Amino acid sequence: MLDKQEIVLGSRQVGIEAIGLDDPAIDAEVIAIADAGFKAIGLSKYRLEITSLGDAESRAAHRIDLLKFISTLTLDEATAARAQINPLRLFDDKREEMRKAMADAPLLINYLNDDSRQQFEQVQKYLDALGISYTLNPRMVRGLDYYTGTTFEFVHELLGAQSGIGGGGRYDGLMAELGGQSLSGIGFGLGVDRALLAAEAEGVINENAFVSDLFIIPLGDVAKEMAMKIASQLRSAGKSIEIAFGDRALKGAMKGADKSGARYVIVLGDSEISSATVELKEMKTGATSSVTIASLLKAI
Repeated sequence: MLDKQEIVLGSRQVGIEAIGLDDPAIDAEVIAIADAGFKAIGLSKYRLEITSLGDAESRAAHRIDLLKFISTLTLDEATAARAQINPLRLFDDKREEMRKAMADAPLLINYLNDDSRQQFEQVQKYLDALGISYTLNPRMVRGLDYYTGTTFEFVHELLGAQSGIGGGGRYDGLMAELGGQSLSGIGFGLGVDRALLAAEAEGVINENAFVSDLFIIPLGDVAKEMAMKIASQLRSAGKSIEIAFGDRALKGAMKGADKSGARYVIVLGDSEISSATVELKEMKTGATSSVTIASLLKAI
């Protein structure tokens, strides 16, 4: 069963990386894959925000003017220290007073050299060709300091302050800094927990979507092999099946079945295999019925 508290506290991500190709078309392709993933689970109330953090030359030119601007501000000690490490991070400060203070700060996108500007224009051209909507956000800096060039984030309108559901960008030069080859790269990380909360907020998915149809408790190696065969057959028919792995005792396995929220549970031991019959228990009501293994699909 979907546990909102576990989702909020969780930190599960999926993502892809494209290594060794410095091509604006790859940037658009990577973004398109993330966008397609969100659409595939039914999300629609999100927006894609993109910007470019430029190359080293562009960032160096911008840094000079940005530091001059920041020097005119009255900052607390922690904020001033953060600005010295990476002044761009002040754009990401959520405090209202800092938002106002940075309102007139010079924007990196206005300092892009010809190469960086042309690359970013190409990315936008490819996104337009793919029919992917986006919003330019020149104040976006993401949460990591190694991004270069194309940078993007998916923001969901129903999730409040914690609205980010995924994002990424180009990180040319990172591998060389870590001692590897000097290769370009771009990738993304999508928050599984955030995407689930977004899907729930939009009403395109509910708790029952995470409830399995059947929980199988095998007793012994032979039963485990049979359980895997049964699970495979039922999954092929579109059912969601869980198996109690780890050779847990029956009592512990039943607790696991109850916690999983599964609709039904069966215990599979030598006698059940011999008779080809199991006791099918409906977890919600506690009612049990004897069914043949061959008729499990129909029974559930």
